[in-house]
Amino acid sequence: MPDQTLTDRRDRAARGASRRSGRARRAGAAIAVLIGGAGPGLAACPQELAVYTDRDKAASIEFRPVAPDEAIYTGEFRVLFSQNGIVADGIVMWTDGVPRPTGIVMHDCPEGDVTGAELAACTIWQGVIYAIDAAGEVGLLPREGPAAERLLLPDFGPSVRHSALYGADGISIVPWDVFEISGCQE
Repeated sequence: MPDQTLTDRRDRAARGASRRSGRARRAGAAIAVLIGGAGPGLAACPQELAVYTDRDKAASIEFRPVAPDEAIYTGEFRVLFSQNGIVADGIVMWTDGVPRPTGIVMHDCPEGDVTGAELAACTIWQGVIYAIDAAGEVGLLPREGPAAERLLLPDFGPSVRHSALYGADGISIVPWDVFEISGCQE
């Protein structure tokens, strides 16, 4: 069987995530953005349960465990925007060749079989997710194990600003590209 391209894997993963997006929107409307200081208990938090918040608390990222049957991608998360209760779905896929954790954030993707153009229209951001430790060293998002202290999503804020999320019915406060651990879902 030929190797799947990142685009093929992204398309299949997005279709799976889009089925869950309705649940995420309904749940996100009722969930307030989790905020708080990084305490000693957060050091033991696994990456799949970590919660991160940007410095202005405009958005938070909540990682979720990936179901065993979702082998297409290695991580799943939601981005909760504090303004207007908007929720976007995210996935993490490790690239082949030079391994990098590629994150994709999507909002209101159609369900079922979708075209590449439809996926492009609902993709808010795509890029490598970097981890930053307490000493300021930059590495890659851990596949598993203890959660990173901070995440860097390069150009996330500008991508949100130029997306369909931004505007009168959406958000007007653009998040930063750096998110600090703020909680652990237990």
